[in-house]
Amino acid sequence: MKIYKHWEVPTGDILTVEGERGPLELLSVGDYGKDVNLSEKPVPAGAKMMPLEDKWVITISTQYGCDMGCAFCDVPKVGPGVNCTVKDMRQQILTGLALHPEVSSDRLNIHFARMGEPSWNGWNVFKTAEWIHEYLKPKHKVVHPVVSTMMPKDHERLQDFIWNWMYIKNVLFKGEAGLQLSINSTNEEERRYMFGNKALSLGGIWQTMRGFDGSPIRPRGRKITLNFAIAGYEIDPETLLRYFNPDQYICKLTPMHKTARAEQFGIKTEGDYTQQYPYEKDAAALRAAGYEVLVFIASPEEDASRITCGNALLSGTEPFNG
Repeated sequence: MKIYKHWEVPTGDILTVEGERGPLELLSVGDYGKDVNLSEKPVPAGAKMMPLEDKWVITISTQYGCDMGCAFCDVPKVGPGVNCTVKDMRQQILTGLALHPEVSSDRLNIHFARMGEPSWNGWNVFKTAEWIHEYLKPKHKVVHPVVSTMMPKDHERLQDFIWNWMYIKNVLFKGEAGLQLSINSTNEEERRYMFGNKALSLGGIWQTMRGFDGSPIRPRGRKITLNFAIAGYEIDPETLLRYFNPDQYICKLTPMHKTARAEQFGIKTEGDYTQQYPYEKDAAALRAAGYEVLVFIASPEEDASRITCGNALLSGTEPFNG
């Protein structure tokens, strides 16, 4: 796969590459590890990434651009959501891994989360996951593919996508795969604004997350993640409990990352998002309601590197460190 541009950033590498239908973007990055990022304490100054031998994260695009139009995301600036091919996705993963042929990692995370809404490209995502299971899983102790979705409305095959991905999660990967739903708020007016009126309501998500017999889809292994980017939006645990059983769902609190679009519209985590206090109140309320809560406190380097959700260097931004 031809590399157009390669940025080396403190957290790893960002690449723009030649796909079959145009330029794509992918990440090959390290991770501070759960003892740092999920400690609910600020990331210490000068903290070191885990060695790639211990954990390696490859984040790939599933589309060229995106149609969702979320108010906090730069990806729609790249163009409409044209689907990547299976070859595109395989080659992105292999190109990321080829940056360090000397590394054999015990844990490989593959995130379908850089550009695009994966559910609009379901078949190719599934075939890529099957290839990951066949080709990559035997080479690593743990391979953890993760799909992040905005749960778009007016998507006739969204429930099929969820059912098929849950089969991949529960059966093919025996629970060692992830599904993350972007929620951000329990207030429907706020959700309509932030997702450009293109995401399902919470009730619509609840309906979609049902099996053939109407019973809830039950995850094996890892729970389904409800993601909240903290930006002053309503997070009401009682509302969540109407739709999402704490036995099946976990809540993740993150900062609202500093994308160009989020900054343009003044959407941000109040205070210093690299500290604990912006997340404490919501975390305590969700835990009191019975949810397991992960608090992801980012480092300034992660935002400066433009590796976080909603960024796309193809939209015209650059890492702050060049």
